[in-house]
Amino acid sequence: MKPVRLPAAATLALPRWALFALGLLYILPGLIGREPWKNDDAASFGIMWTMAHGSWQDWLWPNIAGLSWPDEGPLAFWLGALGIKLFGWLLGEVLAARVGTIGVFVLGVLSLWYATFNLGRRQDAQPLRLAFGGQPEPDDFGRTLADAAVLIYLGCLGLLLHSHETTPEALQVSLTALLLYRTVRYVELPSLRNAALSGLAVGLLTLTRGWVTPVFLMLGLFACTRFLAQPAIRAVRDLGAMLAVGAAIAALWLVPAQLLQPYHQQPLNAWLGWNWLQLDWPSMVSLKFFFRVGVWFFWPAWPFAGWAVWAWRRQRGVLHIVVPLAFVVIGAALTLFHPSPEQGQLLVLLPPLAIMAAFGLLTVKRGAINAIDWFSVMALTVCAAVIWVFWIAKLTGWPAQAARNALKLVPGFRPELGWIAFFVALAATLGWFALVHWRLARRPTVLWRAVVLSSGGLILIWILAMTLFLPDMNYSKSYAGVARQIADALPPHATCIESNVGPAQRASFAFYAQLPFEGVEGGHCDLLLLQDSIKMRDDHEILPQYRGKQWQLLWEGRRPADREERFRLFRRAN
Repeated sequence: MKPVRLPAAATLALPRWALFALGLLYILPGLIGREPWKNDDAASFGIMWTMAHGSWQDWLWPNIAGLSWPDEGPLAFWLGALGIKLFGWLLGEVLAARVGTIGVFVLGVLSLWYATFNLGRRQDAQPLRLAFGGQPEPDDFGRTLADAAVLIYLGCLGLLLHSHETTPEALQVSLTALLLYRTVRYVELPSLRNAALSGLAVGLLTLTRGWVTPVFLMLGLFACTRFLAQPAIRAVRDLGAMLAVGAAIAALWLVPAQLLQPYHQQPLNAWLGWNWLQLDWPSMVSLKFFFRVGVWFFWPAWPFAGWAVWAWRRQRGVLHIVVPLAFVVIGAALTLFHPSPEQGQLLVLLPPLAIMAAFGLLTVKRGAINAIDWFSVMALTVCAAVIWVFWIAKLTGWPAQAARNALKLVPGFRPELGWIAFFVALAATLGWFALVHWRLARRPTVLWRAVVLSSGGLILIWILAMTLFLPDMNYSKSYAGVARQIADALPPHATCIESNVGPAQRASFAFYAQLPFEGVEGGHCDLLLLQDSIKMRDDHEILPQYRGKQWQLLWEGRRPADREERFRLFRRAN
């Protein structure tokens, strides 16, 4: 017997305007006004900026102002560079590069919504019929589940920061959702057309972060067909068509790049080498990483998803469990087989977990839902209050201890009141209290009531952080200030700089200071920019060719928020 009894009143869809508003409130803060920070976000922007201002060779051989970066794939960088080309004059180059990030986010949300909707309106997912009628219609049931899946997806802690970065990981998770949707459509109606459309998603994933993830996900799709007892010959034929389409999409970059050899390099060899490095035997390191990070990274999706598997265990072969569970198993295997797993590897699991969690909501007891609501209200309201207290403290100096704690992380920073940021943060806070009042006063019976407060509260915390403390974070995490200092110390008519700085630093210095770094093919430069640590001796950290009296120190500096990192500019003595 199915584990679900549900009246039609519980399947009222979230108003479309509310869903769109939540999506905008989620994605826009953190894109507007934020400088490229000292991580992969700045490095990825550097590739996009180099493409937008470079030649055709930069589009085929991704690099950061001469620092080669052909490993993952160029698709995400192409989108950002295209945004700079089209909208840089209007929005500024940093925000223009993030226009593609908004489109990528929308693609992921829509793919997730339609995948859940198609699974939810199937007969095997429908709740039991009530004795006197009143059960929901299939489309209403599917629409409510789709809304719940999106709310869970937006409430996942692991997605929050990665979805706002201009990195291939943000595109990968959205394309995984697209492939998940196409897999649902294919398993529902196996055909060459649906296989080819799945192959399109496979090809785009390959152009984003290599062939390992899409190939493993294709194996998961094949496993679904075997579990559902679909004809093996047809499945193999369609899998071949899928693979052919995906290979054709990937060839749009690999073939021209290999034939034209930009900067006399061979992208195919470098790309294949990087892909093979993504696989290794599982280890305790990867196992500990998966469970240690996954506990918070997948919250709040994983408890509901686990409950869904248990609640639907007696219904064998239901698509809404088989398909997302196959993607979860494959995603977990990819993390465990990675030699040095990172958070970006876990993003692949978020779309299928969100779908499973939505079906898990169907059978969660009312007491558990109320407990989750109260936890969300209390925890998230306290977090918001703490942010407001620290913001007031850094401006007024009271409470004194809070002011010291807020400012010691940004030494030298002078906080100022930004009225636009203040009113946005205030409006978001008032909206949060209105949402809590609606939930507690009206006590709605709709299915998605259990996760609307979790998602809304997380969005509130993000808005507060990206408005009230955005200047502090830009000051702490951006290299813009150091870049301008280097530009002032640069000799006139400098044409070439050798450097060992990292990808994020190189991107920031090239963008903010227009430093003329040496190209992909190298060269002999008279200027040298070194990045090192003040705790390390020069003879231990600096390469031998950069030591000696032939280098004259022109400038030395660092970011005020970093006490160890140091930059030094040298000129070669005549």
